[in-house]
This record gives sequence, structure tokens and C-alpha cells, in this order.
Amino acid sequence: MTVCNIAPMHIAILGAGPAGLYLAYLLKRRAPATEIAIFEQNRADATFGFGVVFSDRALEFLQGDDPETFAAITPHLETWDDITLVHRGERIRIDGIGFAAIGRLKLLQLLQARVRSVGVNVAFERRIENLDSLSDFDLVVGADGVNSLVRRTHEQAFGATHQPLSNRFAWFGTNKPFATLTQTFRAADYGYFNAHHYRFAPAMSTFIVEVDEPTFRRAGFDRMQEDNTRAVCERVFADDLEGHSLISNNSIWRQFPKIWNERWSYRNMVLIGDALRTAHFSIGSGTRLAIEDAIALDKALAVNDNISKALAAYERARRPIVEKLVAGANASADWYENFAAHMALVPIDFAMSYVMRSGRIDPDRLRRLSPDFMRCYEQVRPGTVAPLNRDA
Repeated sequence: MTVCNIAPMHIAILGAGPAGLYLAYLLKRRAPATEIAIFEQNRADATFGFGVVFSDRALEFLQGDDPETFAAITPHLETWDDITLVHRGERIRIDGIGFAAIGRLKLLQLLQARVRSVGVNVAFERRIENLDSLSDFDLVVGADGVNSLVRRTHEQAFGATHQPLSNRFAWFGTNKPFATLTQTFRAADYGYFNAHHYRFAPAMSTFIVEVDEPTFRRAGFDRMQEDNTRAVCERVFADDLEGHSLISNNSIWRQFPKIWNERWSYRNMVLIGDALRTAHFSIGSGTRLAIEDAIALDKALAVNDNISKALAAYERARRPIVEKLVAGANASADWYENFAAHMALVPIDFAMSYVMRSGRIDPDRLRRLSPDFMRCYEQVRPGTVAPLNRDA
């Protein structure tokens, strides 16, 4: 990589999530003369939710260029090689589809330490109300998440779209550790429930409960306090929790926002992470995408002799990768929007519908990834490579 010798820059980063923190670390590590200010409206130890999950080989893509960060994070990862699907009380194992997870707060603390190691301090509890206050900076990076001030201020210039999905989800935790990432589907008196649950520490798991719109209304969740919501979800998933409780942390019902921007930069402003685009949590790629955005932006700034060229190069390099992954995430989100209808399928067909939902895995690839599952499926459905009625 050819590094251009340009004057040291003064960079403002809004947001101290994984994208903003890792970008600050990379920039300062590469160009120590760069002046970086990170503004974060929350406290250093504030986070909603519990664990974050990574698909495939977790953070191995960091190992070559940043072995120190890779070595700092890896000991705290919980990993597994399979996923489990529970439908109509039957457990189906899908082998060869691995994930890793870490506590969200632990990840932030590790990245905060990396930032401090290169001499950058984060201005926590510092809310930027107006971008005019950042006019002295050479570059303004919107790493400020789904409610990004940078994106909202120049929504038309970025070509931003924001579409909430109809399903609701609430993010709980539990001290029951699950062996694998598990998707549990339950029919209850109120309607249809799904739980995405996985351990992110030896004795802690994330437990995301999702319901469709009719179930949300019939259960009265729109009128319920957080503790009552938690109690209902504990009853629905009592067999899965095996006596363990759900733990709340701002566990309110949310609708997942599909965010996209036709243009990734405007003037001296650029978007990364969830400020730029969201990828549905069902594919476990949001945090990895944010970190990869930071890597790509740092590389673009390193090899271009002005900011405009760098921002264009960043988008040019990342867009094809992001578009492909987000298309898969959107297909997965569409499947979940209709999960209640898919539950009419018998468990083995339901499992095949689930594993093929994003369109990123074809039957031949699935045979290579998950030979045990495919062998089981083809014993039940000889001569077929897909469910008889995938969209039932």
C-alpha cells in the first residue's frame, strides 16, 4: 500500500461504537500526527442489549493487519460450529454453520483500550446538537448509528431511506448458557414467538424475543410495562429457559430499521456502520460490517492525496461487498417478517426454509457446509434439494 504524504488532518468522529472506535484507532496508529476527536453522547459503560454475534470465522480477518486487536478480543469470544432450530418441540441441528459472540460492553471496553493505546481520548457524554459546531474539522465521520445526526442533517444529499420492519423484538439476557446459537419458535395463546438466543460469556446469553404484528397487538405488548413484557416472554419460553429468568436492560419493543444511503459521503462528511446501512441481526454481520467499514475508510485515506478522492475510493471499494451482504440480510429479514406463516411447515422443511432464507447458500454449498443436516433432510425428502412448499 502506497501511503500519501499529505498534511495531518483534523478529524471528528461522531459515535463511539465499534465503527467509530476502531476507525480512530486505525487512523492514529497509521498517522500519529492526525488529530482525532470522538464525540459520544452516552457514558463509557452505557449499552443496550447484551451480546453481539459474528458469523463465519468471527474476527479472523483482523489477524493479518492487526494481530494486537485480534489477540485482545479473541480470548473473550464464545464460539460454536453448529446452530440449533427448535420447532414444534423438535430440535434440529444444522452442522457446519459456525458463529462467535462477545458481550457488547466487553467489546466496547476492549476497543476503548485500543484507542487509548494510541493516545486518543473519547469525549463521553458529549452530545453534538448541530454539525455547524464541527466546521473547523477537515473530515466529519458519521459513526453515530441508526439515529445518525450526520445522516439526518443531510438526508437528501445522502439519498437516505429509513424503513422500519413490522415485527417487534425485545433484547433480553439470561444466565442460562446455551450450547449453540439457537432459533426457537413457539406458538402460544397470544400468537407466534421466536427467540434468537446464544451465549456471549461462559454463564450469560443473549435472548432476543421477536413477535409479528398481530401477536404484538393480541398480547397487549403495546400497553405493557417492561417487567410485564419480560414475565410473559418467560412463560412462553419456560421450557427453553429451564427455570432461568430473563434479564432486562432497556428491553423495550423495537422495530428493526432498514437503513440505506445512495451516496456514502457529502462534502467532507462520510458515513460508516449503522449510520450508513443496517443489516438485519438474523445474519450476525452488523458489527463485522462496521469494523470492515473502518478498515476500508482508513485505507482509502492512506492512499489518496485529498479527502474527496479518498471518500470516493472508500465507497467504490466497499459498495459491491456491502450491497451483496445487505441483499442477503434483507432476504433474511423478509423471511422473519413471515415466520409465523413458515411455522405451518413440518420441522425438517421448516429447517430447510430457514437455512436457505437469505439466498446466499445453494444446495451444493449446503452439502459441503452441513453434510449431516443434508443427509438427514434427503432421507426424509429423497430426490429433493428444497422444501416441497418453502413459502407455506
